[in-house]
Amino acid sequence: MLSALLGLLGGTIYGASDFFGGLAAGRMRAEKVTAITSLAGLLMLCVTALFFGATFGPGAIGWGALAGVAGAFSLALLYGCLAIGPMSILAPIMALVSAVIPITIAFVRGERLSALGYLGLVVGLVAVVLICFVPGGRVVRPSVRAILMAIGAGVGVGLYLFLIDLSPPDSGLAPLIVVFAVSTAIMSIAVLVRRLVAGPAPAPLPAPWWKSGFTLAILAGITDTAASMLFLAALRLGDLSVVSVLNALSPAGTILLAAVVLKERVAAVQWSGLAIALIAAALLALA
Repeated sequence: MLSALLGLLGGTIYGASDFFGGLAAGRMRAEKVTAITSLAGLLMLCVTALFFGATFGPGAIGWGALAGVAGAFSLALLYGCLAIGPMSILAPIMALVSAVIPITIAFVRGERLSALGYLGLVVGLVAVVLICFVPGGRVVRPSVRAILMAIGAGVGVGLYLFLIDLSPPDSGLAPLIVVFAVSTAIMSIAVLVRRLVAGPAPAPLPAPWWKSGFTLAILAGITDTAASMLFLAALRLGDLSVVSVLNALSPAGTILLAAVVLKERVAAVQWSGLAIALIAAALLALA
C-alpha cells in the first residue's frame, strides 16, 4: 500500500513538473529548460543526500548514468511537445507509452501481481486512454510532430523507470544524483552546440520574474526531483508494473493546471478518466 501511495503522490507532482516545464519551454529552448531543470534537481538532491544518504557503487553509477541519458532526452522531448501543445492531449499520450514499456518488461522478467493488482493495472490503463481521448471538432488537435515527440518522450520515461528499478536498493539517492548529473551535462552540451550552430536564441519577451522561463524551469526541476525521490522509494518498496501505471497518471496534475491556469478545454470524457484514475490508484494501493 505504501508503494502505491508514494507512486500516486509522485505522479501528481510529476504532472505539476511537466506543466511548469512546458510553460518554460514556451519561453526558451527545450534543451535549455532541461539543462536548468536538471541542474536545479542536482543541487536539491545533493543537499537531500546529506540527510538520507547516497552510496556510489558500480550499480548505482552504471544504471544511473544510463537512466540519465534516457531521462535527459525524454524531458527535452516532453517539454518541447508541451510547449507546442495542447498539454491536455500530449501529456496523456506520453504517459500511456511510458506505462506500456515498463509493464511489458516487468512481466517478461517474471513479475506477477494479485488479482486485485491486475484489475488495478487494467483500470489504470483505461483511465489513461480516456484522458487521452478528446472528442469534438472544436478541440485543438496536436500536430504530427508534437505527437511523435510525445511518443518519444514516453519511450524515454519508460526506459528511465526500468533502468532506475535496476539500481541497488541500498544505494540511497546515488542513482538519482547520477541521473541528474548526466542529464545536466548532456543538456548543457546541447545548449552550447545549439548556440554555436544556430546562434543565440531570440531575447525573451519581458515578463515578471515569477513568470520567466528561468523561474518556471527551476520550479520544474524542484517538482521533478521531489517526484523522482518518491518514485525511487516506491520502486524499492513495490513492483515496477504498479509504479509505472501510477506514473502514467501524472497527466492528471498537468491537465488540471492547464485547465485552471491556461484555460484549456477539458472534455467530459477526460474528467471521467481522471475519476477512474483515482479508482485505479485505490485498487493498486489495496493490492
